[in-house]
Amino acid sequence: MDTLNSAADGPELAEPYLREVLGMAGLAVEYVRAEANTLFLRGADGGEIPIADFAGGYGSVLLGHNHPEINRLAGELLDAGTPVHAQFSRHPYANRLAAELNRIVHRELGVDEPYFAIFANTGAEAVEAAVKHAEMDRGMRIAALREELERGTDAARAAVAAGTATVPGRVRGRFGLTAGQSDAAALDELTDRIARDNTAQTERPPLFLSLEGGFHGKLGTSVQLTHNEAYRVPFRSLAAQARFVPRDRPEALKEIHAEERGVLLGLTVTDGQVDVVERAFPVFCAFLVEPVQGEGGIQVLTAEFAAEIQRFCAEIDCPVVIDEIQSGMGRTGTLLASSQVGLRGDYYTLAKTLGGGIAKASVMLVRRDRYRREFEIVHSSTFAKDSFSCTIALKVLELLEADGGAAYRRAEERGEALRTMLESVRADHPALVKEVRGKGLMQGLEFHDQSGSPAASVRGLAESGLFGYFLAGHLLRAYRVRTFPTASAVNTLRFEPSLRVSDEEIARLEAGLRDVCRLLEEGAGEVLSGSAPTP
Repeated sequence: MDTLNSAADGPELAEPYLREVLGMAGLAVEYVRAEANTLFLRGADGGEIPIADFAGGYGSVLLGHNHPEINRLAGELLDAGTPVHAQFSRHPYANRLAAELNRIVHRELGVDEPYFAIFANTGAEAVEAAVKHAEMDRGMRIAALREELERGTDAARAAVAAGTATVPGRVRGRFGLTAGQSDAAALDELTDRIARDNTAQTERPPLFLSLEGGFHGKLGTSVQLTHNEAYRVPFRSLAAQARFVPRDRPEALKEIHAEERGVLLGLTVTDGQVDVVERAFPVFCAFLVEPVQGEGGIQVLTAEFAAEIQRFCAEIDCPVVIDEIQSGMGRTGTLLASSQVGLRGDYYTLAKTLGGGIAKASVMLVRRDRYRREFEIVHSSTFAKDSFSCTIALKVLELLEADGGAAYRRAEERGEALRTMLESVRADHPALVKEVRGKGLMQGLEFHDQSGSPAASVRGLAESGLFGYFLAGHLLRAYRVRTFPTASAVNTLRFEPSLRVSDEEIARLEAGLRDVCRLLEEGAGEVLSGSAPTP
């Protein structure tokens, strides 16, 4: 069998540490071509070696690498000189894409309220757009609330000045106002106290809610909403802060709200007496949710937890941002994985497969009742909403919807075949394989922690922090199968192949996983790490 070529062509100046880590795990190879569910890498003799791709561009190539219809359209667009840079002009192709996304979303959600589209280039940018919009909306709601309270204060001042209202003893006592002063003086002291309290409240930075294990990107704001501390903590001082909700404790929502809730105070006049009223202050800017967590270990949101999130956010008027960047675009059998658990978002973020595997495209959808048109002026992107990426995305939707949604059904069928295989491996190796999780063509297989293995070589793999990467390296070297662990749960291997994944490729993956289990049982960690040849 041809050997894999991992030699560098020159000094490694681009991400040298990452290259070192990949090299340690046996994943630093050069891919030279791609089609369908196959990547071709360069062998030591310069020839091509086909690799079954179960990584799938982290979910970007559901339709397969270099889909012929998408590539043909891309060539036609480029040959025709389609405009990429035509900012501040009409974009009919973007309107058509937004309309088609709305049509499918309405069908899946059973609603007809429109969602407005803000386009971007990557998933993290779409998340940033969603949280920026949510903060603009929160700020405008706070401003409206303060205006309402100021009107109440003005009315109370006028009533006291006219002698038609007094500041009663219960209010004076509650706020510890100076004894014996007139109603006018008491009201001045009271309004000053309320103003200070309200200012302290409104100066609080916004809080976000996110699930433990969640991943929403690595940009300045989105990284703060990502649970993995290795990504988040170095940049903690830069941007927004989040409270992370345990996946198995929906009751934690009420606990967090009780700890963080705030109120603004105002005045009202009732039956000739000035009284103090409380209005809930919108501390929480948004709740970000992945229906299926990708980087967090392929964790699936339950319908029960989804219902709790929906109820909780409705009660406190906190918008729900549904991150469908990995789980959406048909990968789980529907455009929106969240529609399968009855969760409806105020915002959706879509990317990856939206670009058909070749265009860098993402979109943030925001429900009409939440939409602030001022956002279009303060947020923009040089490369977003162009003719090329929007037209490619329209073709992707056309392919997904063709033949009555055959692609969605294919994702379910291929996903079930993959899951059946993974479950059979788990059933035969329960001491090694902890759990199989996922939906459709987004599956994960979690290994038990091997840090207590009697074999020193296996313990070394577990303690390296790269356990899953070493397993992936063995699958690549010995079985010509490409996959990776989930970054925030390295004991879980992820499988996100394209619709073109074949029974033969699934069988090859099965053979590789069974071999991994055999080597772990035998304590052959040196084989898994590549430091000893495969027996």
